Amino acid sequence: MIDTHSHIYAEEFDYDRSEALTRAKEAGVELLILPDIDSESRPRMLELAAANPDYCHAMAGLHPTSVNDNPHWREELDAVERLLREPPMALCGVGEIGLDLYWSQSFYTQQREVLHAQIELALQYNKPVVIHTRSAYDEMEDALATYRGRGLRGVLHAYADSAERALRFAKMGEIYFGVGGVVTFKNAGLDKEVAQLPVELLLLETDCPYLTPVPHRGKRNESAYVEHVCRKVAELHNTTFDHVDRLTTATAKQLFGLI
Repeated sequence: MIDTHSHIYAEEFDYDRSEALTRAKEAGVELLILPDIDSESRPRMLELAAANPDYCHAMAGLHPTSVNDNPHWREELDAVERLLREPPMALCGVGEIGLDLYWSQSFYTQQREVLHAQIELALQYNKPVVIHTRSAYDEMEDALATYRGRGLRGVLHAYADSAERALRFAKMGEIYFGVGGVVTFKNAGLDKEVAQLPVELLLLETDCPYLTPVPHRGKRNESAYVEHVCRKVAELHNTTFDHVDRLTTATAKQLFGLI
């Protein structure tokens, strides 16, 4: 398995990060993808990736909520471009980027500008994108439609909308859908949508320390728990754990250039 979205560099892991990495390996997690947030957390991400170059793979990106009420967002965007232009290590993608209108709709114009700028950087540097979308699926569909035929590739992280919309997204490029702990929640309804999507379009993730899957819901999430997501996807598709593991691992390695 590959956890394609792990914030294991976050402060929540300061007291047991090495143990959490060991638990992930013991659970069969082969690699971790580390999404970037902004300049505040970036040094922690890069430090972890540098210390674990064969296991943790970093990205460059500016999260949409880091644009909100931030007078320095243009400088933050410039920092992402510099990181891609002169990377301190191999970077496997541009992310996490996106649109998030859950907390506020007042910064949509700025978020969209930053989203498009980073997609253009991904195309320029031939990197996949990792896209965060919350309370903005109509807006994201409109934004990504402008890249149809331009070679866009990436993953809609923590996908939480309909299978019907996902299939429309899939026509806009080489687009996959990150499935995490929410698929195990009894009343979320995401399980019904994931059951309708081909396993070939899915990637496994935790988004740790957030969105902890059943049976650990209510506790801090960690990358080792991606096995519960894999097991749930296998159940929904009436197939084996190993089949989902094999397909999603191959997809992740191909997408992020980790072959």
